[in-house]
Amino acid sequence: MIPTLLQQKRHQQILTDVVRMYIETGEPVSSRSIARGHIEALSPATIRNVMADLEDGGFLYQPHTSAGRVPTASAYRFFVEQVAAPATATPEDRQWIRRELESAQTPEAVMERASHVLSAVSRGLGIFISPPLARSVVEHLKFLLLPDRRVLIILITNGGTTRDKVIRPDRAFAQEDLDRVADHLNRHYKGWTLEAMRTDLKQQVERDREQYSRISEDALALCDHSVLGDGSERKIYVEGASQIAASPDFTDLGQVRELLHAIEEKDKLIELLSGCIESPEPVHVELGLDKITNAGKNLAIVSATYSANDQVQGTLGIVAPMRMHYERVITAVAFMAQFFSENPQGS
Repeated sequence: MIPTLLQQKRHQQILTDVVRMYIETGEPVSSRSIARGHIEALSPATIRNVMADLEDGGFLYQPHTSAGRVPTASAYRFFVEQVAAPATATPEDRQWIRRELESAQTPEAVMERASHVLSAVSRGLGIFISPPLARSVVEHLKFLLLPDRRVLIILITNGGTTRDKVIRPDRAFAQEDLDRVADHLNRHYKGWTLEAMRTDLKQQVERDREQYSRISEDALALCDHSVLGDGSERKIYVEGASQIAASPDFTDLGQVRELLHAIEEKDKLIELLSGCIESPEPVHVELGLDKITNAGKNLAIVSATYSANDQVQGTLGIVAPMRMHYERVITAVAFMAQFFSENPQGS
């Protein structure tokens, strides 16, 4: 909902102009510079009065008495919702992103390339998080018996990525039992996620213990909760740490060190991007990231999920200074999420 102050067209346009100019220059914006570029023939005095209203409303602030104005987080929020969100990726960006991703030879290389592209678009941190093992779409499963009753689970996803995990089942299995269960799962559950597979097996066992007792219970034991681990099973691809640290928006070396340390903690980045899963918008924008570091108050996150078979697979996005080109970043994140939804695992 647009605040009362911004229901006036002139106030909206001048605030938009201030945000755009500040994003471009990084310098406080004066009324005179807005007057030169404004479509309407407005005097610097009229624009100064509007900018004073916007400052009173919490959308602009003046770092020094003689300086121009700088956007606040509220101004960026208005700009994101009213200007950047409705935008679409340019044909040039769509072609460039698709060309970059499709030139990679393996699913892992595609994910690495995705983080590189996101970093280049935002001049910040590009992040790509692969699906947790539980949400990987199964192309083929194999179980191998290891010493001490352990079992190696080898999962090939429908994008060609190989995932594996060693578990210790509650009871001992022979290799013949493992082969029989793998054959059953490969025949009946190709194209399912491990999570959905386990849910269906559990329902079968509860519905008809006599018919499904042996093979479904064995399969259930091999696809237990230890296999469906979440954060620890995700791969996270990050690029652009040096770029974000060198940003002119960060002049305090202590803040830069703190920021780099926070970036190294991958669990924090996973938690940050996971916030977009519950968001009703296709692209989630969060302004001010104080929860990861004190330097985060000048940062923003733009993120989106990608899906397969109507199930969220993973997340991707950027963390960058709040002064960024939102239209390009938001549309690039949205386009890339669509690409990975249409091409699971980047295949």
